[in-house]
Amino acid sequence: MPCPVAAACDVATAGASRFTEVGERVLTAPPRLGAVRLVAVDGPSGSGKSTVADALVAELAGRGTDVRLVRTDDFATWDAPVQWWPRLVEGVLDPLSRGERGRYRRVEWPRGEPVAGATVDVEVPEVLLVEGVSAARRSIAELLSLAVWVEFADESQRLERAVTREGEASRPHLRRWQEFEREWFGTDGTRSRADVVLEGVGKCKISGHEE
Repeated sequence: MPCPVAAACDVATAGASRFTEVGERVLTAPPRLGAVRLVAVDGPSGSGKSTVADALVAELAGRGTDVRLVRTDDFATWDAPVQWWPRLVEGVLDPLSRGERGRYRRVEWPRGEPVAGATVDVEVPEVLLVEGVSAARRSIAELLSLAVWVEFADESQRLERAVTREGEASRPHLRRWQEFEREWFGTDGTRSRADVVLEGVGKCKISGHEE
């Protein structure tokens, strides 16, 4: 599976204050998934979504916020990059919206092939952060308290970063994945709906304010 390997607005470059500001945006936004604030971190593969998500989780947890992180890589496969979505909705989003614990069975890759792995319980948090390609898809826009878009470098650079992480054998899969996500994002219009855009090293935009 493609896995981001570098931060978009690099965590070191952006500084702690950047994630303090985003954390404040999360906590002042209204909850829209029942009593839960749902935050999505989306963008092309190889952009650094996981790094950004981890930094945001740390920022929120440091404020004493009960936060849970679910990654779309726990669901997606090369052959089903976004079609798994009903499993996330039925297993996690719907129960949490009712104030009930969520549960899903994650995808694991023990021999380079996807298999059903461990069951993951998701207790009802104050903030649920969903990270990965298609996390901020149009179908849940009205449920999101905040949508974060992460995009680093050009497509060829992102490919090389991902190949470095996943291994040379993954290159054909990653090329097909990039072709798919380019079309997906163009059709879904994900970036245009983002509340926070992290684009390129050191360049951040929050609600139209660029630094």
